[in-house]
Amino acid sequence: QVQLVESGGGLVQAGGSLRLSCAASERTFPTYAMAWFRQAPGKEREFVATISRNGATYYATSVKGRFTISRGNAERTTFLQLNTLKPDDTAVYYCAAGRWGASPSDYDYWGQGTQVTVSS
Repeated sequence: QVQLVESGGGLVQAGGSLRLSCAASERTFPTYAMAWFRQAPGKEREFVATISRNGATYYATSVKGRFTISRGNAERTTFLQLNTLKPDDTAVYYCAAGRWGASPSDYDYWGQGTQVTVSS
């Protein structure tokens, strides 16, 4: 069982930046692909970015060029750097561990989420 804890969310003005972190409890962390999803009020959970065990990355079109996913296997931590934030990026951001993919069903373990709010 992998436990994931996100941090780093907050309130930021449009155009600003945030860095989200996701700490994993298990030493098997390096064997998992990691991903970030987000969910805005009244909307379905949406794929944001994923990073494979070997560091390959894939992004949603809406965030490509603005967000960067990375991981530190020694620290068992996954990061999401959010730049040039827009009000439409407002959502609860979730970290997930599982196999490579862009669907929530590709991931077995989820964090509790961290709120990101972007003001205009």
